[in-house]
Amino acid sequence: QVQLVESGGGLVQPGGSLRLSCAASASDFRFSTMAWYRQAPGKQRELVATINSGSYTNYADSVKGRFTISRDNAKNTVYLQMNRLKPEDTAVYFCRVQGTAIWGQGTQVTVSS
Repeated sequence: QVQLVESGGGLVQPGGSLRLSCAASASDFRFSTMAWYRQAPGKQRELVATINSGSYTNYADSVKGRFTISRDNAKNTVYLQMNRLKPEDTAVYFCRVQGTAIWGQGTQVTVSS
């Protein structure tokens, strides 16, 4: 079974940047559509961005123009570059093999001054 491990979260000031990474344990990762989700306290988990095997991307309206999802198939890793962060971006961020029950453990992102 594929395992996903996220990293890169932390505390950042509004307007700052972070890059999240999600490393997959299996080489056939490159055939999968990957996704980043986030869940803020007291809110439902929401889809942030997806990238398919051809690197076609989609974004939630709330992050469009600020976040960029990318993948490096040689490293079995998907990234989420987050720029111009806002306090409302504060959440636990999860990666997922889209359409499956395979999720990472999550990484906390806190945007605060």
